Order: sequence, then structure tokens, then C-alpha cells
Amino acid sequence: MRFAVLGAGAVGARVVRQLVMSPGVDGVVVADRDRARAGLVARSVGEPVRTGGCDDGDDPWWEGADVAVLASPGGDHGQVAERLVADGCSVVSVSDDLGDVEALLALDARARAGGRTVVAGAGFAPGLSCLLAGHVAATFDRVDEVHVAKTGTGGPACARGHRQAWRGEAHDWRDGQWVRRKAGSGRELCWFPDPVGPEDCYRAAAPDALVLVPAFPGVGRVTSRVGASRRDRVTAHLPLLLRPRGEGRLGAIRVEVRGQRSGLHDTAVVGALDRPAAAGGAVAALSAVALAEGRLRRTGAGGVAELVDQRPTFLAELSRRGVKAAGFVGAAGPS
Repeated sequence: MRFAVLGAGAVGARVVRQLVMSPGVDGVVVADRDRARAGLVARSVGEPVRTGGCDDGDDPWWEGADVAVLASPGGDHGQVAERLVADGCSVVSVSDDLGDVEALLALDARARAGGRTVVAGAGFAPGLSCLLAGHVAATFDRVDEVHVAKTGTGGPACARGHRQAWRGEAHDWRDGQWVRRKAGSGRELCWFPDPVGPEDCYRAAAPDALVLVPAFPGVGRVTSRVGASRRDRVTAHLPLLLRPRGEGRLGAIRVEVRGQRSGLHDTAVVGALDRPAAAGGAVAALSAVALAEGRLRRTGAGGVAELVDQRPTFLAELSRRGVKAAGFVGAAGPS
């Protein structure tokens, strides 16, 4: 199997390393607009990684790859994926940009016609959050609601993207239709796995619902929220004065699924704790390997929850690579 990775930042570098750890990988090309950074990643990992150009010249960076992974800053993943699909290459995107995910999902018919697959939102959240939602939902007879909350960022590009998410509109799914609400509204205290603990979370222009709704036909409500401080929301419209960290601090995901089990209404809560770049890179790499091996459910465009088959096996492999999830176990107090 041969792979090409566009982007050598915090997430892209992790994708390359995770791909090399996978059996059956014959070669990985890493490309970046900053050729020196791509070269640094290639040298640090070693064989079978090499660098490639970042343009559409006579030797495109995806040439000969079975799957291309887009780990570059968001904003143009839809256009890049369209070009790759036209050239006969399947795509995995880690972008959590709302516009990117919309554009990627719009490639469904074109990808199906060409026998290719486009996996959208294969990162930390969406991505790992979708796997957890799908895994828990399989224990329900009927899924009525899915609610996702996340906190933390990967590299600098991810931090900038989160700031932009506070300037747009949130997309919630409610009773069979999309409801748009102002980003920064809907404050909710969400409890993440320790040591992150409780954080105030708000609506944001996040794409989680776009990839979760198709995975659960008939679901009544799907929402997503992002953790933020008061300063984050107040300064979201101001220029970024300080350069973000090379890699963000510890992040966390909380997924709540509500529905029917054995005729009774029930709720399940699961979460995960990791550095978003590390966890997102592992999810993207394993999605690319599953795609190259033909283990996804169908061709076309979709999210991880909809396309990834055998989720317990996928999660077990993530756990083996250090990305672990946990379930919330509660007890009812006295009436």
C-alpha cells in the first residue's frame, strides 16, 4: 500500500508516523508548502517515507498513491479532493472546517461514479468522536439523540480554525431539519474525562452534525459544542496577536447517545482524552489503511461513523496505539 500525505504540521507528522507503523505499507510521500518542514518529517521517520512536491506539475505529490490524506490547514480540502478524485485517488481529510466538510460530502456522487471514496472529518472531533458515537449507538435498539462536545486543539492551524468557528453559525439537526444558531450561544457545562473535568461549552460552526446525521437514519437531534473560555469568545473577532503553540495541550471528547434499549429510554456517555493532534493523526492513518484495504462500507463521500466498518476492531487498534476511550459509569442517588 502506498500513501501520500499533504501537510507536515502537528497532525500531518502524526499521520505519517502512524502509517509507517501499519503493516503492508510500502511507501509514504509527505508534501508541504514548506518543503523544509516536509523534509524534516521524512528524515525523522526514515524509510519508507520520502518528500514530494506540493504543486500540480509533472510529478504531483499524490502520484502512485492508493490513498491521499489531507492534513494541511483547512479551507481548500474540497477543491483538492475534487482534483484527486478526478485523477483516480481516494481521499481522507482531517479538516474540522465546516466549509471543507460540506464540500467533501458534496463529492459523494462523483466519487461513487469513479469507484473512489472520500472520508470527511477523520480527525479528533469529528473523527474519533464519530467512532465512539457509532460504537455506542450499536448497543441501542433506536437512536434518538447524539450530542458531542470537545475541547482542545491540535497545531497552530487548528487553533486558528477554532477561532473562526466562533464567527459563524452552528448547524444543529432537530426533528428532521437543519437549524442554524449563532456561534457562541447555548452555554452548557460538559464533564470531560479527568484531568480535564468540567468546561463551559458553546455552539460553534463545527461540522460534527453533518457527518453524524447520515450515520443514524431517523435520529431526532444531533448537536455539537466546543469548549471555550470567556476570553476565547470575546477575542474571536480580533487579530491573533500571539502565535499558537506548535501543538496544543491535552484535549478531550464527550459523546452522549440517547435512545431506546429493550423498550426503555436510556442514555450512554463515553469520552476520550488525548492530544488532539496525536489522536486525530491515528484516526486518519487507520482510516486510510482501512480504505486502501477495501474495508470501508461503501464508495462515495461520508464521515467516519458512516463508512468505517467493524468499529470495535478499529477502536481496539487505536487503543493499542495509545488512543483510549472510557465510558461514564454513574449511580442514581436516593430519591
